[in-house]
Amino acid sequence: MDSRTSGDNGPTSPAPARRSRPRRVRMTGAERREQLLDIGRALFAERGFEGTSVEEIAAKAGVSKPVVYEHFGGKEGLYAVVVDREMRQLLDMVTGALTAGHPRELLEQAAFALLDYIEQYTDGFRILVRDSPVAQSTGTFASLISDIATQVEDILGLEFKARGFDPKLAPLYAQALVGMVALTGQWWLDVRRPKKAEVAAHLVNLAWHGLDGLEPKPRLVGHRKN
Repeated sequence: MDSRTSGDNGPTSPAPARRSRPRRVRMTGAERREQLLDIGRALFAERGFEGTSVEEIAAKAGVSKPVVYEHFGGKEGLYAVVVDREMRQLLDMVTGALTAGHPRELLEQAAFALLDYIEQYTDGFRILVRDSPVAQSTGTFASLISDIATQVEDILGLEFKARGFDPKLAPLYAQALVGMVALTGQWWLDVRRPKKAEVAAHLVNLAWHGLDGLEPKPRLVGHRKN
């Protein structure tokens, strides 16, 4: 008898092969944390703090709500980490760009650094310019501007001394210059014109010459041209 037959029932068909399901690769704790930060960052930028829920963050990550609480203690904790990261990123970009010796080129570098950040980290900048519901003395756009102005203040103070100006006024001018660039950057975030280099040139034109001496077609003096 054929080994494939069984009594009068005829040949038996071979059992169908089981499809192996792809194994889900479990994330490490660090990988999960980064995933939640990326998802939270995108949602906070799009909808703001109030418009974002822990449920939505967890759903997009494919995890349960307790996982979010485990890593950050809640939405507030996640938001605070996102804001802190963005502040450090922007501050590092601005302070790292201030390398020139000539004050006018320093202004150009600061303007480019902020505009570069807006262009490369748009979601982060949208988060920073919103009022933070969990920040007190830090974590707001105003405090970020103050931090950057402190870096500029030291440079201005040296320049003021060299020119015989009162160095005590350096903080005032630093706040004014950085605030002008930052608020213009906030406007440029949505309109994206003119081009970045033109925006930087016009900012420096106003800061360097004042309204009375504005150049109709300002030029950049540094090596950056775009």
